[in-house]
Amino acid sequence: MNEHDGEDIRDLIGIRSRAAYWFVGFYTLAAVTCALSTLDGVDPVWPVLVAACVTAAGALGVVMTPGDPLPRLPAVALAAVGPITCALVFVAVPVPLTSALQTWPLGMSVVMYTFMCVRGRTPLAWLGLLMSVGITVLWAVQTGQGAHYGLSYSLINAAPLLMATFFAFTIRPLGRSIFELRRQSTERIAAQAAAAAVLDERDAQLERLDALARPLLERAVTGPDLDSEESMACVVLEADLRDSLRARRLVDPVLQDSVRAARRRGVGVVLLDDHADGDLPDEVRATIVTSAARYLDDLESGSATIRLLPPGRPVLATMLVDSPESTYRVEYAHDGSSRIP
Repeated sequence: MNEHDGEDIRDLIGIRSRAAYWFVGFYTLAAVTCALSTLDGVDPVWPVLVAACVTAAGALGVVMTPGDPLPRLPAVALAAVGPITCALVFVAVPVPLTSALQTWPLGMSVVMYTFMCVRGRTPLAWLGLLMSVGITVLWAVQTGQGAHYGLSYSLINAAPLLMATFFAFTIRPLGRSIFELRRQSTERIAAQAAAAAVLDERDAQLERLDALARPLLERAVTGPDLDSEESMACVVLEADLRDSLRARRLVDPVLQDSVRAARRRGVGVVLLDDHADGDLPDEVRATIVTSAARYLDDLESGSATIRLLPPGRPVLATMLVDSPESTYRVEYAHDGSSRIP
């Protein structure tokens, strides 16, 4: 699964949501409360406070670290939260314990480990728990309380992690299926939209062709012979249809009016779009067609070729004007600005 495609298990379980950060806040508050309310007999105090900070940082890391599965290095760091916080707290707590809550790092770290399972790092989560259990048993043995005493406090945390493991084995394959179904649905919708766009464009072109060509075709069929005005209308119409095929992005009402008027004056106008599928912002296109229309309006005879160039060229478009008075070339930059070299 790829995060860039939006296929991240965090999307399914809501880790990206604002509620997840509220959960981190409450989790941190619980850790700090446990640390501060169990300071009876603790000496020194600072390791417990550091353990609370490490726990808060680990919770934030579970939520904020991108990627699925969880990247290896962050996962290793999160797996170390349990044994580190246990070691910090157990060097400071009294023996015997004055409160059962003084072993709070065990319960707090297993919460992170459950989320690590869901995020695809189940083996590291179990490694973190086993290391925490080992630290607890080592503390119990060194303080003369026996290994069974340490196991009684720590091993019970395997139960929620075991449930998280089974949950992860269920949700992660299900997540992959959901993402695959979503991808197929997106592709199907995109294909349907593309097909609908093609049909709409075809209908629009047919309507346009019907409106422009039918009257002249009926007139040519029913007779009498076309006069010079009607013959010129046919020539202009044929050129309009040709423009719509080979220069669709230049077919703009502003430019079309100037092109038709120039052709009626006897000016040869050619429109070419060689820009393929290159990006052409609407504001840039509007600037080019407006400028080209002004040049055409000033042209009484001769010819003009307006061309959108292929992508990667130094200039975006050119207009070559050849008239009895002068011949010149207008170049349009990629921001729509023009100059005559």
